[in-house]
Amino acid sequence: MKGTSRKDIDSAVQDAKREATTRFLSRSEIGTPSAYAVSARPQQNVVGVGLGTKVTKGKATRQPCVRFYVDRKLGETAIPPEFVLPSTVNGVPTDVIETGRFLAQPAAVPVQQRRQRPASPGCSIGFQFTGAKAGFVMAGTFGAVVAAGSVRYILSNNHVLADENSLPIGSAIFQPGLLDHGKVSTDQIARLTRFVPLKAGAANVVDAAIAEVLVAKSVRPRVLGKVGALKSATPIDATEGMKVHKTGRTTGYTRGSIFDVSATVKVQYDLGTLTFEDQVLIRGEGGPFSGAGDSGSLIVDRTSARATGLLFAGSSRFTIANHIGDVLDALDVVLVL
Repeated sequence: MKGTSRKDIDSAVQDAKREATTRFLSRSEIGTPSAYAVSARPQQNVVGVGLGTKVTKGKATRQPCVRFYVDRKLGETAIPPEFVLPSTVNGVPTDVIETGRFLAQPAAVPVQQRRQRPASPGCSIGFQFTGAKAGFVMAGTFGAVVAAGSVRYILSNNHVLADENSLPIGSAIFQPGLLDHGKVSTDQIARLTRFVPLKAGAANVVDAAIAEVLVAKSVRPRVLGKVGALKSATPIDATEGMKVHKTGRTTGYTRGSIFDVSATVKVQYDLGTLTFEDQVLIRGEGGPFSGAGDSGSLIVDRTSARATGLLFAGSSRFTIANHIGDVLDALDVVLVL
């Protein structure tokens, strides 16, 4: 399956993944374990189901498999027989991979936090909390400049620009985010225009939103750091093994490779535990690919310099991204070069 996109995956393997998702990926909340206890029950330990090539004794093979992503990988002798994950599903081999829990990623220690005019993708951005959350401050990442007709927008996640469906259209967006010392009086750069609602109890495909830029010259589309300018406004399909990079507000410039292009995962939000289907999983090179505050970062193919994903969540071992084509379609916008 290496080098194949989600569109190329064999139908029998896709059917096996759907069967595994139905049987073993619960939509229930992920419980909080004690310091010395981990549940072996699949509905509590399985945090995602995906597809890829099987890894045997630390080496990738060419054998397609269904992947079970788990909070903790436990020795089979420690698991009651009724909780052991199957070695095959519909005749397709399986693999169990420890990922930790997946979390939406707004804010931690800043890197790309300074005020920038023009502001570039990869820098700090965010909204102002209201109501019961007033007094808190946050920051995420400016992902890309996009357009609908002649109007330009900042692209990022729903949870970075719209506070998980909570903010009204027209809400102020600041650069840098207020956590990074942005000022309400002087640093508004855009206004929330549209977001794809996040759904609890149903499948999600993207975590995405756009905010109209107030002054066109206050943003530029070139991504910060070594990512640089995109070579084309047309996205490239993510493929297993693709070498990618990104610049984010917290971890700055990082490199990685795509591990899965069709994962169904559970991600923790303030709204609760949400399920996302058909997602991209990325593993960092020499360390984590992302951290809290990198949500919204644009994932770019290192070979073609074309966009392939929009980062929105992750764990200590893996980063999760939406397929950028799904994001652009959902918001009815195009990338700006």
